[in-house]
Amino acid sequence: MSGPHEKLTLEQVAQYPRPGMNVPGRWGFTPGGESVTYLFSADGNLVRSLWARDIATGAERLLAGPPPASASEETLSREEELRRERARLRELGVTDYQWAKKSERPVLLVPSGSGLQVSLDGAPLMTIKGTVGAIDPHLSPDGTRIAFVRDGELHVSDIATGELVQLTSGAEDGLTHGLAEFIAQEELDQDHGFWWSPDGSRIAYIEADSRHIPIFAIAHTGSPNPETEPHRYPFAGQSNAILRLGVVSAAGGETRWMDLGPDPDIYVARVAWRPDGVLTAQLLSRDQRHLRLVAFDARGSATTLIDERRDPWLNLDHDLRFLESGEILCSSERTGFRHLYLHDAHGKELRQLTSALLPLSRTVGRGGGGVRAEWIVTRLIAVDEPRRIAYFQATREGVLERHLYSVSLDGGDIRQLTAENGWHDATFSRDCSRFLDISSSIHEAPTVTLRAADGTTLGTVFANEGATADALGLSPPEFVTLPAEDGTPLFGSIYRPAELEPGRRYPVIVSVYGGPHAQRVTDDWSQTVDLRAQYLAQQGYIVFKLDNRGSANRGLAFEAFLNRAMGSVEVADQVTGVRFLETLGYADTNRVGIHGWSYGGYMTAMAMLRAPDVFKVGVAGAPVTDWDGYDTGYTERYMGTPQANAEAYRESSVLTHVENLRGKLLLVHGLVDENVHFRHTSRLIVALTEHQKEYDLLVFPEERHMPRDAKGLEYMERRLVSYFEKNL
Repeated sequence: MSGPHEKLTLEQVAQYPRPGMNVPGRWGFTPGGESVTYLFSADGNLVRSLWARDIATGAERLLAGPPPASASEETLSREEELRRERARLRELGVTDYQWAKKSERPVLLVPSGSGLQVSLDGAPLMTIKGTVGAIDPHLSPDGTRIAFVRDGELHVSDIATGELVQLTSGAEDGLTHGLAEFIAQEELDQDHGFWWSPDGSRIAYIEADSRHIPIFAIAHTGSPNPETEPHRYPFAGQSNAILRLGVVSAAGGETRWMDLGPDPDIYVARVAWRPDGVLTAQLLSRDQRHLRLVAFDARGSATTLIDERRDPWLNLDHDLRFLESGEILCSSERTGFRHLYLHDAHGKELRQLTSALLPLSRTVGRGGGGVRAEWIVTRLIAVDEPRRIAYFQATREGVLERHLYSVSLDGGDIRQLTAENGWHDATFSRDCSRFLDISSSIHEAPTVTLRAADGTTLGTVFANEGATADALGLSPPEFVTLPAEDGTPLFGSIYRPAELEPGRRYPVIVSVYGGPHAQRVTDDWSQTVDLRAQYLAQQGYIVFKLDNRGSANRGLAFEAFLNRAMGSVEVADQVTGVRFLETLGYADTNRVGIHGWSYGGYMTAMAMLRAPDVFKVGVAGAPVTDWDGYDTGYTERYMGTPQANAEAYRESSVLTHVENLRGKLLLVHGLVDENVHFRHTSRLIVALTEHQKEYDLLVFPEERHMPRDAKGLEYMERRLVSYFEKNL
């Protein structure tokens, strides 16, 4: 990294991990709580190993790795490669591990390319025979067996004997047992397709049948050995996978299928076992406005426990907990803002534990731009059942920050556990007596602090020495607040040259995402190490980010501005942001560029076409250009189906507005992007050609939705910078 007085280079802009971001990840506690475990690269690269640190002595030891120096994505199976893409995972080496949840002795599982590795009682890892190619492995609760999927079928391996049992059969192209299907992984944040029962005697699993979905072929034309990659992709308004939920004995036998109701066209959004061994599921309607929590009896019949209907849509979460007492702890947006609720075993609401209402004297302070606003629970982290305390993360101190809190399950005051400005997340020990506070801000890189359950500091686990904005020569962004057209407060951030020349106005580049389920203006270190923004500011640009209406963590009504109207209010708010910059005296709003990726690529194109008098140069990466070409789960949540909302689809399509292009537009796309297909850019090119509009094109033949190749990333940064230099 450059010193305090050195400018960034484009080579540095393209490098991962970012400065100060070689931070231990996947934190956990050993079963006895005497040590913490984490993934970390001692060499400062993306290849990680598994480490343990003794809490009492601070001594560190290597548990798994380092993997061979040749570790690369080229050795992964196609299925694992695609799962990594769903998870947006860049790291290599040891990327996952797990402890048995209820074992009387420590049992550690570490997946690897050569098979599944297990350590018993702290002994060296041993490879379990017959597990090469295992996907999504999970230890049984008692740590005696491992379940995994291979070749589309669910298997169980006995760790002691090595005996391998295949539990399912009949898998073929388009039909799998025990794997989450595409929409679940990509759009519903559901990575798993099977679940051990609490006593380890049974496994619930998903059968996903996509055989009726037409194949969308993706051609690998940039490799020495070209091939075609088939995908059964569910386009908006078209067929989804047909799902069944079954339960099978872990020793093998017939599957008992659960009754999911009369409508087969639904999503099995979540699956969980209650402590008493009863299987439950959250069933989501295709239009994503109706969610049922159901419990299944031994015959597979379903009883509804909680029934929620929400307009314009329901946002899923991972907050549901079934307590040993029989009570159900969950979160809901029923008031328009996500908060915690306690229900009895039959689903009847007992009490609301958190509330969006703030005292009249209170305003959202530093983290929210000084604006009084409701707050939301962003994550339920842990539950201490004996002490009846829930621990959660929330925006109570302001939407730009995250802090940790606790509240009694019996109701009462909320207790704030973290005080330092910025962003806090946590991992709790099993007994909830201690937690790791992973925190950062725009001024300081992530650190990890061990705290008691009441928030008292017990010690520093990872200090990240020297990783501050000042030490690294980086300038943290400045937060601003401005009103949207309807008066709604919007939060933005500005990166600018270190020294502004009096009277000079600098060209503006808007860095945009703009879509739902994302927040880009935050008080955390990732904003400071946005090295593209830092580089452009050093080169004499004003870089601006704005969380427009429709983005996340401001409540359902704020997000719902997008309902059946994508590409409209978001563009209007970005224009409002540019007009705000004009009032600051140093921004040249006659020279405004814009860039973004994915939804940000869509937003870039829409901004160029719907506000051509404002945005003069755009670099659109992997843009959706017509929502009828994107998937069911995401698109229909916000737009309905093309059949029912044809006019909304037409108006939200980039293709509809092509004739308005006046500025310079560079399109960037990976040809093997299996999420936003290159088809989107191809359709835009056809429309641009039809209207005789000039455009520029940059393609990466072997890149997917998230570019990974180091040289390709550097090349892309050079092209982006030169495009703005030449045209802005």
